[in-house]
Amino acid sequence: MKSLKKTRRIQVIAVAAVALAVSTALIGYALQDGINFFRSPSEITAEAPPETEVFRLGGLVSEGSLVRGQGETITFSVTDGGATVPVEYTGVLPDLFEENQGMIGTGRYINGVFQASEILAKHDETYVPREVIEALEAQGVYRNPTDAAGGGAATN
Repeated sequence: MKSLKKTRRIQVIAVAAVALAVSTALIGYALQDGINFFRSPSEITAEAPPETEVFRLGGLVSEGSLVRGQGETITFSVTDGGATVPVEYTGVLPDLFEENQGMIGTGRYINGVFQASEILAKHDETYVPREVIEALEAQGVYRNPTDAAGGGAATN
C-alpha cells in the first residue's frame, strides 16, 4: 500500500514538472517577438545586429541632419556622442520631434541604415529617455541641465 502511494506521488510530481517546463517554453516562445532590446549608436557601429532583428535605437537627433524627402520619407542621424547612425523613417513624426533632442526608434538595421517603423520623441523640454541618458553618460557627453542650476537629478 505504501509503495503505491509513493509511486503515485512521484508520478504527480513528474507530470507537474513536465507541465511547468512546457508552459515556460511556450511563454518564452510567444514573447520572443515582443522583446525589443535597446542599443546606442556606439553599440551598433561596434557590432552591427542581424538585419532580421528588431530593436530600439536611442540618442540625440544630430543637428542639421533632418531631411524631409518627397512624400512621408524622412532621414536624419542619431548620435550618442561616440558614433552616429543614419535613420530612415516613413510616416508622420511626433509633434515634439526636433534636432538636438532625445528620441527612441524601433526598427531594423539594414545596409548601414536604421529603418525605423516607430519613432518616439520627448514629451517636454527636459525629458530624455533613461536609456538615452545612460548611453550618453557612458560616452561622457550628457550633462543633466538641472545639475548646473543647483537642482537635483530629474526623475521621470
